Amino acid sequence: MRLASVDKMLQGKESRYALVMGVAKRARQIAQDFEDKGIITEEKPVLLAVEDFKSHKYNILEPEEDNE
Repeated sequence: MRLASVDKMLQGKESRYALVMGVAKRARQIAQDFEDKGIITEEKPVLLAVEDFKSHKYNILEPEEDNE
């Protein structure tokens, strides 16, 4: 099993919650894409999604906080 350091995947301002939500959303997209194309694989969609974020193919965009 491959372990990814969450701190290395976060680039400063992103929260862990946002990362978890982003990975979950990407994993659902991967699973749906595999289902639509009839692809059968032994790789778990969550692990593929983690790899996408780890390699910075996908990034978390969070709104800027207002200081007002």
